[in-house]
Amino acid sequence: MNKQAVLYSIFLLFGFIAFSQTKVGGVVKDSSGETVPFANVVFKNSSEGTTSNENGEFYLQSSSSYDTITISFIGYATRDVALQKAVNMNLEIILQEEASSLDEVVIYRGKTPKKGNPAIEILKKVWANRRKNGVYAFDQYAYRKYEKLEFDLNTIDSSVINNRIFNGMEFIFDYADTNRVTGKTYLPMFINESLNEVYGDNTINEKKEVLLGNKNSGFNQNRNLIDFVKGFYDDYDIYKNYIKFYDKSFVSPVSTNGIDTYNYVLADSAYIQEKWCYKIVYYPRRKNELTFSGDFWVNDTTWAVKQINMETSPSANINWVKQVYIEQEYDVLNDSIFLINRDFFQADFGLNKKKDSRGVYSKRTILYNDYQFNKKKPASFYQQEVYNPQNQAYDRSDEFWAQNRMEELNKDEKGIYTMLDTLTKTKAFNRLYDIATIAQSGYVEMNGWDYGPIYSTFGFNDVEGMRLRFGGRTYFGQNDLWRIEGYGAYGFKDDKLKYGISGKVLLDPKSRLIISGGNRRDVEQLGTNLTNSTDVLGRSLASSSLINVGANDKLSSINLSVFAISMEPLKNFTLRVGSSYREIKPASPGFSLAYYTDASRTRTDSIINQSEISTILTFTPGRKTSGYGVERQIVNDEEFPTIFLSYSLGVKEILNSDFDYKKLQLFYNQPLLIGGLGRSNLSIEAGKTFGDIPLGLLSVVPGNQTYFAMYNTFPTLNYYEFVTDSYAAAHFDHNFNGRFFSRIPLLRKLNLRELVGFRAVWGDISEGSREIDASGLPLRVPNQDPFYEYSVGIGNIFKILRIDAHFRGNYFDVPDARSFAITADFGFHF
Repeated sequence: MNKQAVLYSIFLLFGFIAFSQTKVGGVVKDSSGETVPFANVVFKNSSEGTTSNENGEFYLQSSSSYDTITISFIGYATRDVALQKAVNMNLEIILQEEASSLDEVVIYRGKTPKKGNPAIEILKKVWANRRKNGVYAFDQYAYRKYEKLEFDLNTIDSSVINNRIFNGMEFIFDYADTNRVTGKTYLPMFINESLNEVYGDNTINEKKEVLLGNKNSGFNQNRNLIDFVKGFYDDYDIYKNYIKFYDKSFVSPVSTNGIDTYNYVLADSAYIQEKWCYKIVYYPRRKNELTFSGDFWVNDTTWAVKQINMETSPSANINWVKQVYIEQEYDVLNDSIFLINRDFFQADFGLNKKKDSRGVYSKRTILYNDYQFNKKKPASFYQQEVYNPQNQAYDRSDEFWAQNRMEELNKDEKGIYTMLDTLTKTKAFNRLYDIATIAQSGYVEMNGWDYGPIYSTFGFNDVEGMRLRFGGRTYFGQNDLWRIEGYGAYGFKDDKLKYGISGKVLLDPKSRLIISGGNRRDVEQLGTNLTNSTDVLGRSLASSSLINVGANDKLSSINLSVFAISMEPLKNFTLRVGSSYREIKPASPGFSLAYYTDASRTRTDSIINQSEISTILTFTPGRKTSGYGVERQIVNDEEFPTIFLSYSLGVKEILNSDFDYKKLQLFYNQPLLIGGLGRSNLSIEAGKTFGDIPLGLLSVVPGNQTYFAMYNTFPTLNYYEFVTDSYAAAHFDHNFNGRFFSRIPLLRKLNLRELVGFRAVWGDISEGSREIDASGLPLRVPNQDPFYEYSVGIGNIFKILRIDAHFRGNYFDVPDARSFAITADFGFHF
């Protein structure tokens, strides 16, 4: 499961009302009708206020009753506006220009100059006195962290309330509220509170979080959703050049990079926590880039940022997110150290960016306290446990939360628990939840047995023709200690049944000792990956593609049995020892895997029987997982490197196996986030087989004759165009995230993304393996020069489509060589 799939499924569920004491919203304009961005709007005689956005729009609410708001901005006369009722929306407020009383303040509209701008002069002092986060200024640190996560469904109107889909759930609208940032009505559907003790040691670069308590309601049995929400967030340092979320890097307005990215305006000055501070407003110089708009307050003596608000630009090239809003507050310990004490994050998800479209709020509030420094703990304290369910943390009493919350839940938040606990017991809600679950996972839940995946029901290839597949798995919960999966398939052309079955059992949670095994008999396109797969039921898209380039006439029948034992002695380090037995024979007419069985090369066989013993080491530093059953959910997919090392031994004496050999394989994959330049992925594969082996056991350089993207394949290569027993390959792909398209006026609004790629492979084959081959297939190898190809593409077409054009770089003299290929890929990406 990926995060985008969860989000898309949630959009299927809901749509929303609210009451607070005072609400006001509208737009601020000047006498000429131009909007006034970043104007101050406060309830009169209070400290409760907000700032109009770059379009002059604002929304403000309070749990107290007020009858007047005050609107001000330097260069304009301050204006009081009386409120006629408790809810005052769609106001249009006109400010009159006047000469500024502060000689040193200059008012800018549009792009601001970099020289002579007082806001930038202040910003330079911030850089010169750049703060260091307090937890990294000491050898050791510890603090408590209280985190509150919410998922809300927003934009309620009468059409939503009266929709038949909510029959039997009408009571939920009594719990709707108004969002303090956007002014939209919303209905909470999930809340999670957690309390952690955080320890760190900067001398050994270690950090550990101990969960003291966790409480949630709404989807409380779905840990995938909880991890999905938590997986969005990261720690932000506004002084760094980039702020990362959703695998995107946004330029920080406080960084030295900001001067080329943002316009800055000195807008106000006031006391903040008894410190005189300047207010600086910022907004992007260009549209469609990954930027914010907002303001921050800077102290006039320490030049430290005291508060900051950041709101993503509406035109920012990020999908499914209408707005991200961030607030942070800091305590400054001294002239060189600051500590964050409050962090608020809100994302407004939607299928489109229209202002009034419905969507989902994802909110996070973090409070920090009880900082302690330089209390050393032994290095063994930081060793991360492989198994750490912390069950007691999920069963804390109400008294525990009353004593340990760093801020009280308000009335509406307390009601969330009651409402959601009731909601999850209604039949109408559970019907909606089941639909979303099927869309997200591809499985239909059937009381301990899930049918699916439904997306694999239909397939096609030249041997089987149209193919139907039916399968399922056992599933009692995320932390099942055992699981069985299986399927059956039927090809209408070859009139044959195929099947696969596998099972795994978790014997020891602490070391994650797992035994697994399975058997599969099927028709498959071999040679679509260089590195061996350990999934007995795995089958590539090439085996069932409805549309192919050229003839797909090199399919094989495989009977594969596997047994393995694996364990995780250290966190994210897995050791797997396994054995397998394969029977491989041609499935396509005219395709041969034949090999000579005698030294005189007079006898041949076309069926390969092979026993193999393998040892596999896998290391995934930085990987985060959820659950502690036989299968775990990866929380931060595509964010951590993977190192895979395999040593396999082919044994001729076991079960009448045909060949002795040794095979060594290495795989390395590294995602790379390159600041404002986008996101890259680099993978390297290398391998060598010692011993003479036939075509069916050689390492085939993976081609791709489909029109769909397949990981680490070469789209301009045909199947079996190159075969090797020694190889080295590299794949590099980069997504610029629209950095250049955003500067082209005609393309800017499309939010397209530029893609480039490069792939190369070198390989060779021993004379012994050549001599035993009797297949008649040319055994070509890219041993003189590495084969290479490059690609350019456009991503984010209609937000879901990516198209790449691939160009062959050499070996054009190979018969039927393709110099050009097109592939497409569908998916939900931010």
